[in-house]
Amino acid sequence: MSTLVLVLVGALVVLRVLGKQLTGSFVTAKSLALMPAVLIVIGLGSAAAAITVARPSEILFFLVDAVVVVLLGMARGATTRLSMRDGGLFQKGTALTIVLWLTTIAVRVGAGFLGHALGVEGALTAATALLLFGVTIAAQNAVIYFRAQQQRLPLAATAPRR
Repeated sequence: MSTLVLVLVGALVVLRVLGKQLTGSFVTAKSLALMPAVLIVIGLGSAAAAITVARPSEILFFLVDAVVVVLLGMARGATTRLSMRDGGLFQKGTALTIVLWLTTIAVRVGAGFLGHALGVEGALTAATALLLFGVTIAAQNAVIYFRAQQQRLPLAATAPRR
């Protein structure tokens, strides 16, 4: 997949997720798993060829980047407000959640520039953009699910249509 397509898909995903964070949304098993799973599968498909030619420094840079986006995702999950609405779990991002999303975007953009400055950017860097978005959303959703379980809040069966 071309870099431009990856960037556009990533931007659309972030806008959709940010929109849901601002307005709030019901939390279903599908909403927790589907988007991160799709992004991770597409990202793995893009990264498969790139990993075979990546230098060790680029792989290390990717792994550090992955750890950072996982931590940011976990932090966003911890700052998301959880409540019951119409018998199901409802989530809404706080101001801090939005700041953490903007930080995640800045880190991803900054990682691209840093990788270039360090000479470790390559095909793997571009190919893993969607993978890392999927990973950070999965980390956020895992924390939300864990918190809901700790608070004994049941997932919504389905998300009501607005």
